[in-house]
Amino acid sequence: MLSKLFKARVSKFLEAPVGLLARSGLSPNALTIVGFVLNVVVGIVLAMGWVFAGGFLVLFAGLFDMLDGATARLSGRTTRFGALLDSVVDRFSEAAILAGLLWLFLSQERHLEVLLVFAVLLGSLMVSYVRARAEGLGLDCDVGLVARPERVLLMAAGLIFSQMVPVLALLVVFTHLTVVQRVWHVWQLAGLQDLSGSTDNDSGADAVMDTPHERTGRQKRPTMRKMA
Repeated sequence: MLSKLFKARVSKFLEAPVGLLARSGLSPNALTIVGFVLNVVVGIVLAMGWVFAGGFLVLFAGLFDMLDGATARLSGRTTRFGALLDSVVDRFSEAAILAGLLWLFLSQERHLEVLLVFAVLLGSLMVSYVRARAEGLGLDCDVGLVARPERVLLMAAGLIFSQMVPVLALLVVFTHLTVVQRVWHVWQLAGLQDLSGSTDNDSGADAVMDTPHERTGRQKRPTMRKMA
């Protein structure tokens, strides 16, 4: 993913504000909520037609989205709930921006853009869902052409340079290709684990022969889900 190329540079840029936030004692979860509010404001700005300003605000809100995780790590306040909250809020934040664009295009009767925004929203949600489902099965799925940082950059560029149709079209292609890429990746990993006998399969005849009491008593491993 492209985000790996500039992640180190962005992290250095954010070192000073992250240090201040970590020393302030502000909760990383509070930063997550503030970031969501900023993205909602961006969506409202876009819905009102202020596209150029909205592009810069998308970048600002995208940088702010990185502060909660970095602050949590620096202050030693990382939690599983915080990771879940961050993932869920990221999905709502992205949907807020796309909803603002959708409102704008509907008001202008730009039907092609409306369809593209819907396709981008579907693709971005599926990108996150495939990774969450894979990691819930214990498989690594940190692959793909476009994760959230790439989508933020492309969206901001399209807004600033008034090139939303080609950018949305690119996002449609890249997000759905990323879904296919992640499914293919998981298929390969799962196939290797299945061949090595490292996964348990309690379906089939054994499951059919279980009594309700036996099914209740059987212990299953809990799964953890994460988003990208």
